[in-house]
Amino acid sequence: MTFDIKAHYPFTGRTLDLDGLSYHYLDEGAGEPVVMVHGNPSWSFYYRNLVLALRDKYRCIVPDHIGCGFSDKPGDDRYDYTLARRIDDLERLIDHLQPEGKITLVLHDWGGMIGMGYANRHRERIGRIVLLNTAAFHLPKEKPFPLGLKICRDTALGTLLVRGFNAFSVGASIVGCKKNPMPWELQQAYRSPYDSWANRIATLRFVQDIPLAPGDRNYDLVSEIAAGLERFADLPIAIFWGELDFVFDRTFLAEWRHRFPKAKVKNYPDAGHYLLEDMKQEVVPMIAEFLRETTPGEIR
Repeated sequence: MTFDIKAHYPFTGRTLDLDGLSYHYLDEGAGEPVVMVHGNPSWSFYYRNLVLALRDKYRCIVPDHIGCGFSDKPGDDRYDYTLARRIDDLERLIDHLQPEGKITLVLHDWGGMIGMGYANRHRERIGRIVLLNTAAFHLPKEKPFPLGLKICRDTALGTLLVRGFNAFSVGASIVGCKKNPMPWELQQAYRSPYDSWANRIATLRFVQDIPLAPGDRNYDLVSEIAAGLERFADLPIAIFWGELDFVFDRTFLAEWRHRFPKAKVKNYPDAGHYLLEDMKQEVVPMIAEFLRETTPGEIR
């Protein structure tokens, strides 16, 4: 990466060897573990302000998925860019770090599917959940699959745009914040890991891995994750939502409300996908307050 992010990302990262691949993560602070899982096309940078707000009282664990951030970006011959492998990676990291106490999950974008996939395997380890413009279920029936994603997922043009021109990362950094657009330097920080055709492989593979119909790879896994959500409904859950997200819009929020009717919900009609950027001065303190005011629960 050529962009100097030290002023915005004042952390010393660590790495875990995953079968010869370097899996980068943050492990900041001590106390109850808070595991933050990012999506596409972002990286652990998305959670930097939340880590700074929590690390005095909590142990903040924030991985960069393989192909993202400071993690290795191998070709398809060395890594299987699928949801199942992403869950395996997170499981191996948590097993390696052995955090004490119940885990609070903070999930954004693909992080919802990955994090809840892990939770479905280890229900007894999860104590709280924070959801930020994400999903852990199939595309709601009321939501058409966005044309931009369809082009990226299914066409050669999409491959050229994403890997040749970094269109997915560039576009997300521009439209991901609505009320408070990202300044140029933050846009560059979000894009910086994805600085070549080779280094944009995960950005494309994430989109190509979206299962839309029975028979698609991972369709059954997503069905399994969605079916397991009801087990977590009685835990302390907070949902923070930017309604101007062109993918994770009100239809996704409605689905979460249906599945987690006891959850604390704060929605922002004028905010976008990158909520921790768009509304950081409000949402980061509210997440900290949610953790202070709740006690990790038990799965019944």
